[in-house]
Amino acid sequence: MNYSFEYIDIILLAMIAGFIFLRLRGILGKKTGHEENIGASFAHDFPTKEKEFININENNFDEKAKADFLNGAKIAYESIITNFASGNLKEIKNLLDKKIVNDFNEAIKERKNKGLVSETTFIGINSADIKNFKQTNNIFEVTVDFVSEIISCVKDKEKKIVSGNPEKVKKVYDTWKFCRSIKSASPNWLLIDTQA
Repeated sequence: MNYSFEYIDIILLAMIAGFIFLRLRGILGKKTGHEENIGASFAHDFPTKEKEFININENNFDEKAKADFLNGAKIAYESIITNFASGNLKEIKNLLDKKIVNDFNEAIKERKNKGLVSETTFIGINSADIKNFKQTNNIFEVTVDFVSEIISCVKDKEKKIVSGNPEKVKKVYDTWKFCRSIKSASPNWLLIDTQA
């Protein structure tokens, strides 16, 4: 008779372990294969024919081109967020316009001067939608609305929390603008503006 209770205990423990595993996987995410190879550019997610890079413009930015762009934009978004938080722009410089590089460097320098440390865990992107796109002369711009989930906090020299919460997932709404020359053979898009 006691054996039946042991089986129920084992089943309950297995269910709890499964629940905890799924919960952790949902919070921490899973490896996608992009982790080590995201710093290069959007090019990894765009078509490989050079003509398609050169010819992309306001008239042929169709649903497939938009989907390809958004795949690359999501990878770039996560990479830029995490590298900026860690204070390391080396891997993402080729994704940033010079003005954005200068703005980010100033923010990182100010953070260091104040003795502050940013701790950020990127959970994932809930949505990424193209808000608008336009072509001005040879420059093609795409504005994207991102909704993501991030755990972040800023600590001072004594490791006291100045802002944020290291245990709370917060929803973040960002609007970023990317651009690329339609005549360029390079597939790289540059981040030229950020709005929170």
